[in-house]
Amino acid sequence: MITTIIFDIGNVLADFSWKKHYAGFGYDEAMVERLAAATVKSPAWNEYDRGILTEEETLQAFIRLDPEIEPDIRRTLADVRTMVKRNDYAIPWIQSLKSRGYRVLYLSNFSEKAQKDCAAALDFIPYMDGGILSYREKVIKPMPEIYELLIQRYHLTPEECVFLDDTQVNLDAAQKFGIHTIHFRTREQAAAELKALGVE
Repeated sequence: MITTIIFDIGNVLADFSWKKHYAGFGYDEAMVERLAAATVKSPAWNEYDRGILTEEETLQAFIRLDPEIEPDIRRTLADVRTMVKRNDYAIPWIQSLKSRGYRVLYLSNFSEKAQKDCAAALDFIPYMDGGILSYREKVIKPMPEIYELLIQRYHLTPEECVFLDDTQVNLDAAQKFGIHTIHFRTREQAAAELKALGVE
C-alpha cells in the first residue's frame, strides 16, 4: 500500500529551464549549448549541488572549462531566478494528496544557491512534509546513500513509497531499493500512473 509520494523538484514540480535562461540573454543556440557545457552540464555542477564546492569554487571550475567565455559565465550565473519557474499544478497537487492522507516528500539535487535565489518559485516546499536536499547531506541522486537516508529518516519501507523523477538514472537507483517509480513527463501522465498504483 502506497503511503508516501516522493517528488523530484526540478522539471516535476518546478520547470528548470537552463536553455530558456541562457537564451534570455540573447545568445544563439550554439552559445547556449556552450554555456551549458561549461556550467549546468559539467561535473562541477554536481559537486556544487552536493555542497562540496563553494559558490566561488564552482564558478572558477566553470571558468577553467571555457575561459574564453568567462564574462558570459559570470553574467548568466549572477542571477538564476529566471531559470526556475513553479508549475501551476504543484501546490494544488500536493494539497490534494495530503488531503487524502498521503505523506508528500521531496528528494532534490537543487543547489543551495538555487534554493535561495529561486525561493519564490519554490514556494510549494512548505506545503510538503519534508525531504532531502542533496547539498545539505553531501550526497546526490543517483547515489544510493540519498535513497537510504530518506527511507531511514522518515521511517519508511520502500514498498510504501513512490518516487516521481524526470531522469531515468535516478529512478533506476530508487528501484534497487524496492521503491515504486514513475518517470515523469507530464502531470496528466504521472497522475494516471499514480492512479494505477492506487493513489489517485
